[in-house]
Amino acid sequence: MMGLPLAFTEPLLLIGLVSLPVLWWLLRVMPPRPRRIEFPPTRLLFDIAPREETPSRTPWWLTALRLLAAALVIFAAAGPIWNPQTGAADSRAPLMIMLDDGWSAASHWDVRIRAADELIANADTDRRAIALVPLSEPNRDITLMPAGAARVALRQLAPKPYSIDRVETLAVVDRFLKATGDCEIAWLSDGVDTGRGEDFVAGLGKTIGDRSLTIFEGGTSSPLALVAAENAAAKMTVKVLRTDSGIAIGTVRALDQKASPIGEARFSFGPQDKETDAAFDLPVELRNDITRLEISGERSAGAVQLLDKRWRRRAIGIVSGASSETAQPLLAPTFYLTRALAPFADVRLADKGSPQQGITQFLDQKLPMIILADVGTIAPELRERLNAWIDQGGVLVRFAGPRLAQAEDDLVPVKLRKGGRTLGGSLTWEKPQHLASFAADGPFAGVVVPKDVTVSRQVLAEPDAVLATKSWASLEDGTPLVTGEHRGKGLVSLFHVSADMRWSDLPMSGTFVEMLRRVVDMSGYTSKPGAGVAGEATAETVAPLHILDGFGAFGPPPATAKPLPADYRDRATSDHPPGFYGPAEGPLAVNTLASADRIAALNTTGLRARHATYTNAEPRDLRGWLLSTALALFLVDAIIVAVLGGGIAALLRRRAAPAMIVLGLLFASLSPAPSRADSATDDFAMKATSQTRLAYVVTGNADVDSIVKAGLSGLTLFLAQRTALEAGDPVGIDPARDELAFFPLIYWPIVPGAPKPPQDAINKIDAYMKQGGTVLFDTRDAIEAPPGANGAAQTPGMQTLREILSSLDVPELEPVPREHVLTKTFYLLRDFPGRFVTGQTWVETLPRDDDEDSAQRPARGGDGVSPIIITSNDLAGAWAVRPDGQAMLPVTGGDTRQREFAYRAGANIVMYTLTGNYKADQVHAPALIERLGQ
Repeated sequence: MMGLPLAFTEPLLLIGLVSLPVLWWLLRVMPPRPRRIEFPPTRLLFDIAPREETPSRTPWWLTALRLLAAALVIFAAAGPIWNPQTGAADSRAPLMIMLDDGWSAASHWDVRIRAADELIANADTDRRAIALVPLSEPNRDITLMPAGAARVALRQLAPKPYSIDRVETLAVVDRFLKATGDCEIAWLSDGVDTGRGEDFVAGLGKTIGDRSLTIFEGGTSSPLALVAAENAAAKMTVKVLRTDSGIAIGTVRALDQKASPIGEARFSFGPQDKETDAAFDLPVELRNDITRLEISGERSAGAVQLLDKRWRRRAIGIVSGASSETAQPLLAPTFYLTRALAPFADVRLADKGSPQQGITQFLDQKLPMIILADVGTIAPELRERLNAWIDQGGVLVRFAGPRLAQAEDDLVPVKLRKGGRTLGGSLTWEKPQHLASFAADGPFAGVVVPKDVTVSRQVLAEPDAVLATKSWASLEDGTPLVTGEHRGKGLVSLFHVSADMRWSDLPMSGTFVEMLRRVVDMSGYTSKPGAGVAGEATAETVAPLHILDGFGAFGPPPATAKPLPADYRDRATSDHPPGFYGPAEGPLAVNTLASADRIAALNTTGLRARHATYTNAEPRDLRGWLLSTALALFLVDAIIVAVLGGGIAALLRRRAAPAMIVLGLLFASLSPAPSRADSATDDFAMKATSQTRLAYVVTGNADVDSIVKAGLSGLTLFLAQRTALEAGDPVGIDPARDELAFFPLIYWPIVPGAPKPPQDAINKIDAYMKQGGTVLFDTRDAIEAPPGANGAAQTPGMQTLREILSSLDVPELEPVPREHVLTKTFYLLRDFPGRFVTGQTWVETLPRDDDEDSAQRPARGGDGVSPIIITSNDLAGAWAVRPDGQAMLPVTGGDTRQREFAYRAGANIVMYTLTGNYKADQVHAPALIERLGQ
């Protein structure tokens, strides 16, 4: 109906809409005017203003409301159906259903099956025979069958995981139509042209002639596909393809070999975009674990991109024997090698040191490929390690240079002559040589030979019978430029020129990049293989391991799947469906689409056909909705009439109090009640952030908690009197429940035998310490067990502390050194007494300076504050004061000023947590000024 998916079971009842004008006239008719009789006392009523008036005519909007309700009743009586079943043209001829069943039909396969089932049902009603033609099977005979058999055959069909060639089915369709004669044709198209779409449309038009054709397309979203995954230097990208237009977004998921998610990447299409990119910004180690990319919510083999070891970015170590790395880094061999390898590999340079140390470093890291640039003599024991590494699959690439030219080494593919060959210059008749050719059976086969590359010096190979088989690239005079050979599972290759510009301008050419890419590709660790890569002498084949079905799910290989060559790089076919082939430890990935494939919308305008769309929903009867809406409109009409007539106002006047009570209860029930938990959390946050406050951990022991609170209160008062800090009252916290980030310092008194806090509390304390907070643990037991060897103590309090610290990521600790900034933050202190003086105070170990001036430095501090301080001197006990200002607990030392020093120790600790190593810079100021003056 007017382009909408709407039909009526009784369309003749729509004639009732003609009666709406009559109904309008009836609703607007005025009642007969009343007769007027003169009555003299009526004159007394003229001056009284009426409170309510009844209009003489019905308002137009109320009449329109009533007409709308009446129209809805008429529509409901006509039996409206949304998404009615769409069939082919009316005919008594046999019905042939052509069905696209490639990967592009899988995403909405149920919709196509439903449409085909509706066509079969309509044909069954008309007693017509049916023929099913899946366009992926050109060798399948087409036969007519009854509706029941057609339904069974339809349920047996499934989408194929590869692109289909519709043209191949034209021959069998032509034979069937010539044998059948008159026939009605329905084509359930997926609307995607994966190749030769124009040829099929033209051929189909000639084949069917004047027969009736109905094409089902549209009504569903365009299928999406993934192609051209590339593991670049910074991220992995994959192209997302579609055929339609409009703004769209989606997500691509990355999975590993066990189907565990690794990451997600979002993509978006512009209004006219046909392809876009999704990028995974992940570490290279995670990207190398990706074996499957898939579009979320898209069920098709084309929406899956399988990755094997060719897509892994290989880590390559470079060791240089040249001495120009530091003096002239832009002319060094590592500069040219790094720039050439960066697009397709992760380059690692050896640490500063000897080449032997660099080779050992990369062997310990188990890198799959190492490049040695002008590295001469290699120690015998290191040479043995390299040979074993190559036999196990390592790839060694060497570049010549002055050092290699003078060395005797067997880690090269051919035997070399000592010295080098100079081409060009004043002392030789020979001219610089050009690159002549690449071996047809070597890894560089197919690479265009550059005409501008010249070689001015090279190391020569000793001629022998196998030299030609090991030469991958040669100069014009026949001497080898690149040689290589397989050793065990690995490979050894030699470039007979240097990796910089001293011997050749090859490193400046694009051919150099392609040659290195081919070498890397031989081990199968790059995503962009070059053409013509030579393998072993015999062509190796690999059998199917796990195969994708049309919906993109893995399954066992079908009987029709055949083995394929180990260097297969084409798209999937019926003989080689997409999936993994070969051994499970190193399978070969075959994808539905090749990297260069693109999809387009199928153009069917050249066919004389009736077009129908797929319906994504079941047919729905709208009569219930229309009748319910009409009833609601009549109810609204009744309320409006009551309001205009004054009935509701009179009711409210008589029942005002009950009505107000009912409305009040209704609003009270609907209004949300405030959360007590949220209110308490907000109050705690406001209290903690309104002022700087010290915090302490509530232990549950009433005596300990009261002493600690009084101690921190006394320290807060001392800080207000002696420093610029005016802190608020201390706050008791529960680490498992309260937010800790509000407090710069948390005092934790250790109660012997107390249960270990829950892991959630430990995790919050650990995070608090990692984010810059400081926790002061006080075992309060120095008098019970003075520290023994290395400061160790076995008191119950210390054992309880060790249980807590066993679950925390605690840094290495040391007793507070004399030059530590904590001893000079506000007061100059030598120790940190509390009620006791025999305990040690421990902080995070600071890095020691080895220079001669370290002993003269007045203060030493790290970049941050120690996240943990441990003492046993009962600091809070020395700080604690009663409400009258007197000390709550006595001190044990003989020094009368011990309590004063305890307060000073507390002031230093608080200032240390608030200012960090600021004081270290201040105490160094005189020395810095003196140096500046010099």
